Amino acid sequence: MKSKLFIICISMVIFSCKEDKKNDLVEKKDIQQYTIEQFMDNEAVRGGSFSQDNSNLLITSNRSGIYNVYTIPVKGGELTAITASDSTSYFANSYFPNDNRMLLSADGNGDEISHLYVRELDGSIKDITPTKGAKSNFYGWSDDDAYLYYGSNQRDPKYFDVYKMSIADYSSEMLYQNNDGLDFSGMSKDENYIALTKSLNTNDSDLFLFNRSTKEMQKINDTSSANSAQDFAHDGSKFYYTTDDGAEFSYLMSYDLETQEKQKVLEKSWDIVGSGFTSKGTYMIVYVNEDGKNAIEVFNSDTMTSIDLPAFENKSITSVGFSDDETWMRMYVGGSDAPSDLYTYNLETKEQHKLTNVLNSAIDPDDLVTAKVVRFKSFEGTEIPAIYWLPKQASKENKVPAMVWVHGGPGGQTRQNYRALVQYMVNHGYAVLAVNNRGSSGYGKTFYQMDDKNHGEKDLQDCVEGKNWLAEQAEIDGDKIGIIGGSYGGYMTMAALTYTPEEFDVGVNIYGVTNWIRTLKSIPPYWESFRESLYLELGDPYTADSVRLKRISPLFHTDKVTKPLIVLQGAQDPRVLQVESDEIVQGVRKNGVPVEYVLFEDEGHGFVKKANQIEAYSRILKFLDTHLKEEGKPIDGETPSTEIDVEKSE
Repeated sequence: MKSKLFIICISMVIFSCKEDKKNDLVEKKDIQQYTIEQFMDNEAVRGGSFSQDNSNLLITSNRSGIYNVYTIPVKGGELTAITASDSTSYFANSYFPNDNRMLLSADGNGDEISHLYVRELDGSIKDITPTKGAKSNFYGWSDDDAYLYYGSNQRDPKYFDVYKMSIADYSSEMLYQNNDGLDFSGMSKDENYIALTKSLNTNDSDLFLFNRSTKEMQKINDTSSANSAQDFAHDGSKFYYTTDDGAEFSYLMSYDLETQEKQKVLEKSWDIVGSGFTSKGTYMIVYVNEDGKNAIEVFNSDTMTSIDLPAFENKSITSVGFSDDETWMRMYVGGSDAPSDLYTYNLETKEQHKLTNVLNSAIDPDDLVTAKVVRFKSFEGTEIPAIYWLPKQASKENKVPAMVWVHGGPGGQTRQNYRALVQYMVNHGYAVLAVNNRGSSGYGKTFYQMDDKNHGEKDLQDCVEGKNWLAEQAEIDGDKIGIIGGSYGGYMTMAALTYTPEEFDVGVNIYGVTNWIRTLKSIPPYWESFRESLYLELGDPYTADSVRLKRISPLFHTDKVTKPLIVLQGAQDPRVLQVESDEIVQGVRKNGVPVEYVLFEDEGHGFVKKANQIEAYSRILKFLDTHLKEEGKPIDGETPSTEIDVEKSE
């Protein structure tokens, strides 16, 4: 199977605020402040599949306000729209190998029930996995370019079987029936070996190779460890995978399919998070999570020597992809202060082309802030890493308010990527400290396991210590520090306001879990393969663990909330149900605490439509300006309301 590397970047955007009066003796920073509309006028571009003649790239862009599919000449030029949806977002998967048909995907406004679509040569778009309620995922192309592989849970909603579809007539046959809750992780070019993983817990997984000829299942790892399939060698001799067996960080291994001999291929001082071969096997691409930042190397597969990649001043390459003939490479290049632009590079001629300029031309790049990595000691001495953005206008004489940012997960990580949300906050005078609390990925397996069945407790204390670190900084107003996060970060926001009610001055809860018992009982059926892993980390809601789960669920303790709160939610969210946000708002209202509620009928777990993002984040801005920066002073003469204010987007 032709390998397919994914680097998924998720971005959000937010807010605006009044300028503080500055001491006349303080040196003023001439920083222009931008509106939410200006920040949202940035363009987000994803993907980059080369056409069979290398003339164009197939990409995804939100320039229309939602995600649609476009083509762009490989040497630069105007984008050509392939889809023109004004409601459902469409995403590009790949050009077909031998013609200009295109494989696309889309779900139902964030419900995550994705289908695969073909954009035919005549311009029509056809759903090729039309089974209602079934979710389909693209896995790659066959070596002879005559088939595509995909996973679908159409047979059993809990499990994804592996299918092979003819690109001639879109007929399908099943290659592997998944009866054991395993996850597909790759397939050899001859279709004989299928790599599968079994989640043991959120830290460890078993890795298997299924031989379709003999029907034998071979377990690859010998001990409990984090194991992840990467790719098969082009000649079919070896299977490559990553493991942290006997180490803190994941390293790259090879497994000889004939002799079953294992050999360490590459080890770094951080996690190797991805690796794969180009179509002809000439190059191996390796991704390393280097202190919250992508480090990419491309090796000659025969010699394992790295090839020279183009250099970019103050920016780095965040992802790469190759054409099938391996003559062209596409690259995304950016940094914490610069959204990633798309480039192409010809490995033979060394010519390089910049295809996009995604930063709104009205925004001066010098007004954006470069993040830095900081570390602080938590309550019992554990060192906690964090990513810190400090406004350029901040000084000892001009102290600024701050927000503690908490990532999603559990087990996520805030990385050194561009975040329009954060840059907007910082541009308007808010410092942001993104705390990678214990249990975050990327800092070794010991650190990753430290929050197991400690959620809302020790990880929350890490966030409190992050607030304390902020308060000690000379440029920060220690009396004006709030907390913000989405999903698990939204839960941490509510946990902070509930269990440490006097630590933070405001809370921004973006589709956060508030009732763990209900959330763990209502996970989507297609999460079955790692449901038990979640239960091992968080607790089993059907056992005595439910006592603890209720204790750490903010919904049952809303009477303790004393600080202003804003909640944002998508009605189509299958992970954190709307009722989670409905009920937390109702509970906190009873305390007479200012609460705002922003609900979008056409969003899921994450807001992807620009109009909704503008509405949501401008509401957050007004909320923070009122309740944090201005300490409860009304804006424009209005009195802050404690009523639920639901915004429905049509």
